[in-house]
Parts: sequence; C-alpha cells; structure tokens
Amino acid sequence: MNKIKIDPAIADSIKKFTLPDYLGFGQVMGPVMASCTYENGKWSELELLPYGPISMYPNAKVLHYAQEIFEGMKAYRVDGHGPYIFRPDENHLRFNRSAERMAMPHIPFDLFMQANLEVTAYSASCVPKRSGESLYLRPFMFATEEALGIKPSEKFRFMVITSPSGSYFSTGGVSVLIERHGARAFPGGTGYAKAGGNYAASLQAAIKTKQLGFVQTLWLDGKEKKYIEEMSGMNFMAVINNELHTPEINDSILEGITRKSILTLAREAGIKVVERKMDINELILDIKAHRCTEVFACGTAAIIAPIDYLAEETGERIPLRDNEGKMALVLREMLLSIQEGRASDKYNWIVPIEPKHL
Repeated sequence: MNKIKIDPAIADSIKKFTLPDYLGFGQVMGPVMASCTYENGKWSELELLPYGPISMYPNAKVLHYAQEIFEGMKAYRVDGHGPYIFRPDENHLRFNRSAERMAMPHIPFDLFMQANLEVTAYSASCVPKRSGESLYLRPFMFATEEALGIKPSEKFRFMVITSPSGSYFSTGGVSVLIERHGARAFPGGTGYAKAGGNYAASLQAAIKTKQLGFVQTLWLDGKEKKYIEEMSGMNFMAVINNELHTPEINDSILEGITRKSILTLAREAGIKVVERKMDINELILDIKAHRCTEVFACGTAAIIAPIDYLAEETGERIPLRDNEGKMALVLREMLLSIQEGRASDKYNWIVPIEPKHL
C-alpha cells in the first residue's frame, strides 16, 4: 500500500456524525474524504481529511472546460456483515476509460482502491444497516491547472467523498418520458465516459419531464431518434416474451456495472439475454400487444427500478402489464443479496473492509 497521511481531525468529525432516520439519496454527506493531486507526471501522497470545503482558483480549467470525471459505488453493512464494496475493480477500469476520453491521467489501481477502501474503513460506523441502504462512494477527478488557454490540464485533483443513502426512488414504479427531440450523446462523443458534461446535457430535458408530471427521461440515439439508448443516469431493460432485452453497448451509452452484473445473474437463472439495437416504436407495439410485460431501469444508485409506464409528450401513456416488475424484483434481490453479503459470492464481486478507528 502507498503511504497515507491522516488528518487527526477526522476522529472528531466521525464522532460528531449522526445518521438521520431519513437518508434520501446523496443528501447526507459522510464525515471523511480522501484527496491527492497530480502534477509533473506523478501522483502525490493520499490524504484522509474531514469532509469540508475545497478551494481552487477561479481560472481552474475544470470551471471553464469541464475536464472532470466521476464514479459511483456502494459499501454495504447489513445483518452484521461487512462493510463490503461491490466490484470496485470495475469502477477503476471505467474511471480510467473516462479519463482517457477526457484527456486526463490514469489513476493507478492501488491508489484508487486505497482511497475508496480507507475512506470506507474509517467511515464504517456511518454505513447504514438497513437492507437496501448503503454508503454511496463518489470518486472523482477534476482539472486544477490555473490557465484559460484551451488545452488539456497538466494538474489534477482526485477525491473520494461519501454519502449514507437510502433508495434512489421513494416508492412505487417510475414513470418515464420518451425524449424524441433532444439528444444526450452522439457517436464519437463522450457518451460512454462518466463525465459531468453528459449529465449536464440531460438536465434541460429533466425539467421538461418533471413539468409534464413524469420522473425520468428515456433517451434515444442522437442520429435517427429511434433506437433506445439509456435513461439520464441508468441503463434500460425490457422483458419481451420472457427474455431480457437491453440496448447493445456503443460509444454513446455508458456501460453500467449494475447492468453487467444483472446480465450475468439473469443468464445464471436461465433467462435468455438479448443485447441488440432496440427500436422504441417496436417496443411500444410489443408493450401494447403484451409481448413486453415489464421494463425497468438499473444503475448503481437505483439498483433496479421497475417502470410503471412510458409516456409521450402528447400525454399518451403506455402502461406495462407487470408494472410491479416480477423479473426485475427477482433480479434485484439476487443482486442485493450478494452486495449485502447475504448470499454466496461465487463471482468474487464483493471486497470486505476491516473497520478502522483512530
């Protein structure tokens, strides 16, 4: 392991932290964060600090050219098990794929893992213990070079912050508006990278979606506006003729780790998995003919969220026959039981963390 500098003030920060009864998602911040910097081609020593403000110059490149990436993962501690982090090696691989696309340096595996594991170890008492709740980990990196010239930064900061979190969606299924006009990403762009700008591009549509009374937006391909790509922060799946269908990965879709895990578990359960280009108009016909019985979203934050109905801007609603998500909920329990350490982990997906104290 690399050397690590621990600010003794984190002991007081942890001591003062109290888990509220209602967590929400990403609203309650954990008491410890990790930080290191990149300059002159090398990474500095990792530091653990109390959660708090950071400072940067107004001409830091991230503020002007959005040179920034992030990841999301969870630590679980249920029924006396854990904490466990779910598939952080996959997050590291995707983090570096995003870094390449955004002209940023790779972060070494050992440094990435140490930052996330140490933050979790010292925050073990802050991990919620009710099933479905978790300590959400947000590793991120941003450009800090102080210059306004349009060129890649040569200085960066990598950090990990945490958030004890509950369910991403409150109760019931999700209503989804089909976005037939705007585009989140295009071929050859940054859609496959977990970069903040991709999410910023979805916010205008999110306002419209909310104003029309729906919860989430379903994006189609940028070119033909007919092939399903993803939700604003989640992948998309449909049950058609008892098979699990999902859009095939391309360079404008973020390859979700939850998606990848669900497909593995579905195949193990004997469910046929079909990865293909999915025409939204064909899907609507399948729903109306009851060939498609359920659709759901999946991602780190939501895990799996059944969808009640798809909707058009005209107000038309296309309800799902099994809007409770029969297959979705089976797959969710299969995945969550591994994440929480309640089921055998034959894939070695979970990394156990030994709690640490100051």
